[in-house]
Amino acid sequence: MTSSRIVTLTVNPALDLAAEAASVRPVHKIRTFGEHYDAGGGGINVARVVHALGGDTLALFAAGGATGRMIEEMLSEAGVPWQCVPVAGTTRISLTVREQESGLEYRFVPQGPAFNVADGDRILATLAGLEAKWVVASGSLPPGLATDFYARAAHIASARGARFALDTSGAALKASLGQGIDLLKLSLGELESIAGQEVRAPEVQAQQAQGMVRAGRARMIALTLGRDGALLATADRVMRAPAIPVTEHSTVGAGDSFLAGLILGLVQGLSDRDSLRLALAAAAAAVASEGTARISRSKVDALVVQCPA
Repeated sequence: MTSSRIVTLTVNPALDLAAEAASVRPVHKIRTFGEHYDAGGGGINVARVVHALGGDTLALFAAGGATGRMIEEMLSEAGVPWQCVPVAGTTRISLTVREQESGLEYRFVPQGPAFNVADGDRILATLAGLEAKWVVASGSLPPGLATDFYARAAHIASARGARFALDTSGAALKASLGQGIDLLKLSLGELESIAGQEVRAPEVQAQQAQGMVRAGRARMIALTLGRDGALLATADRVMRAPAIPVTEHSTVGAGDSFLAGLILGLVQGLSDRDSLRLALAAAAAAVASEGTARISRSKVDALVVQCPA
């Protein structure tokens, strides 16, 4: 396949609102300021970052209502190619408030509108008609979609000659293991949910991730560890790299930015190690910005050199 396009799949997108408040207290009316609006949802964030880094991408998503149209408009304004599968119901709005008093971040994330079987079938049929080097499915499943939805998406990608990356959680994650995932991105909490136990020691994290690869649950696993960096496990080795220190403004979209940098590096033919460095630089750039995954190529390039080779 000659295409280098990264198609992202978001079945439960959101209009993201990020703001600050002096303090957050129950009952009181909380006045916010410094508002930022972004087209959000896992796959959409990945597509926005890939586009910002100069990669070829298409954001495929399902949306409805006025908020769905706002997401379309925002992507168009940003120059991010997109294709929407219309659904009934109104796309959710997520709210993140950073409290200045404590520095804590409060996130309010609705579950999203209910889908039906026909909605899921139309999304997958649309995916089956797209050409891609990688398909990146990221985010939660909305109510009404079966937990094997991402497993079906993985099989469609494979049939089209594309590689498949997944970043999700809960039942949707467990139903997708071993179903042809080329790259599985996990948080520590998600790894522990699969392992059924705490996995805090670095050597045990590496053993668990590599053990999943060798058991056929995914061909490669990226484990993000927040301030402790990340590791990338294949059947042959485990690479670990520290986080790049930056002044934190927002963690929303940092994991999606990591995934975008990692996939783009692999598409561009970088080594696994250099792809991991690009991923950590993209994540750091997102954390250092306000709003959801707002990065620039220049910021990422400046941060890559700070990541150990």
